[in-house]
Amino acid sequence: MEYRKLLTGDKIPALGLGTWKVGGERTPSTVNDVSEVAAIKSAIEMGYTLIDTAEMYSAGHCEELIGKAIQDTVRKDLFLVSKVYRTNLQYNKVIESCKNSLKRLGTDYLDLYLIHMPNPEVPLKETLDAMNLLVKEGLTKTIGVSAFSLEMLKEAQTKSDAPIVVNQIEYSLFARNLGYYGTSKNMESEVIPYQQKEGIITMAVRPLERKLLLENKTVQIIAQKYGKTPAQLCLNWLITKEGVVAIPKSTNVVHLKENLGAFGWKIKKEDLIELDKLKEIDNFRRP
Repeated sequence: MEYRKLLTGDKIPALGLGTWKVGGERTPSTVNDVSEVAAIKSAIEMGYTLIDTAEMYSAGHCEELIGKAIQDTVRKDLFLVSKVYRTNLQYNKVIESCKNSLKRLGTDYLDLYLIHMPNPEVPLKETLDAMNLLVKEGLTKTIGVSAFSLEMLKEAQTKSDAPIVVNQIEYSLFARNLGYYGTSKNMESEVIPYQQKEGIITMAVRPLERKLLLENKTVQIIAQKYGKTPAQLCLNWLITKEGVVAIPKSTNVVHLKENLGAFGWKIKKEDLIELDKLKEIDNFRRP
């Protein structure tokens, strides 16, 4: 595993485990509880120590499953990330949400706590004041944001005593400056260059575009040239960039092992040029 350095000096793995749809979507589902807990345990054994979740994922059930999966793991060996949802950004609700996430995860602190997405109806300073208190009380080691535009990120920096160490945004070979979500704009042209200059980590969500990238002919041809899979090529393209961390979601042991093959090699310049032709492809956007 390779690591990136946060503004606080802490280390964060360059490749992590996304958990959206583990335990359900917006409501809990217990159908796959046993297999999903087993998959998370297997991922940790393989070296996936960065685990990203959120209170919104399956209404907290995802965090409960992660809590079961990590109960026999040494806590300091993990990098746990959770997020407070946009409906809970008022001061007291932020603190309550964090404590509830900790309870479900079975831990007394997070490594990183994020504002899941902005809410213009709640003053950003109010939310960040609560986030700063969480840092002071040791309930989270670091804080950050998710789905923030460049303007919102700059505002967050000015209103927080603790450094904003991460912006979790959509970013992939397809989604360069236009993503699936409305806030995903100008990532490569504006947001990421600024974050690199400021030392803020870019945590890339949807790095494989829900498998759509894996079906692309250019990706398949170039991956074959290196003796790699399309997933390994797409993830390598991300994690070899300065300050970028990728968090693909998978509960498939074979895919988890495969994704680790993204490390230890580089894509040649001529192939990067070919891959650059994939950007801003509108037909990957779907309802």
